[in-house]
Amino acid sequence: MSDQFAYPAEREQDSARRVAALERLLIEKGVITDQTVDKVLGYFESEMTPLNGKKIVVKAWTDPDFAARVVTDTPAALAELDLPEGMAGAEGEHIQAVANAPGIHNLVICTLCSCFPWPVLGLPPYWYKDPVFRARAAREPRTVLAEVGVDLPDDTEIRVWDSSGHSRWFVIPERPAGTDDLTDEQLMDLVTTESMIGVALAGRPA
Repeated sequence: MSDQFAYPAEREQDSARRVAALERLLIEKGVITDQTVDKVLGYFESEMTPLNGKKIVVKAWTDPDFAARVVTDTPAALAELDLPEGMAGAEGEHIQAVANAPGIHNLVICTLCSCFPWPVLGLPPYWYKDPVFRARAAREPRTVLAEVGVDLPDDTEIRVWDSSGHSRWFVIPERPAGTDDLTDEQLMDLVTTESMIGVALAGRPA
């Protein structure tokens, strides 16, 4: 991701200190335990990760019928796959997929806060929550995308999707050319969190 949207180190450190202080207070008050925090972190490290999104994208790339279903009824389509049980939770029920196609590029933002499809992409990156990114991506998406290396033709339509608690969007990026002979595992290596947000394209095979 471009340094332009990198989270300043001092702000990241300040946020970490605030989180640590809040965690200590909640433990002292008996609201949570240190095991609770470890369990939640472990859950996101092992279950709610971008690996789920990669599987979904590759399935859409290799199965045209699934590709059509996943953008019309995303929760139902995801229920067909071998994904963690947590996908059926509140965030999973509100997940909506959109697909890039020739002449169409999708970009996902959250202008109000940082609503994010956790079951598909894991925790949001710091820059996604940055007010500068959120404001500029909504106002001038083509310029922002160009600044982070996504140079789109002038006739490409850019569709900006604003995530909320009711709709948590993610992008099915276009499958790169020259990947017909790749295995599913090799295809997954081409999919990144950034490409499923729309601030990058899927990678190219080596």
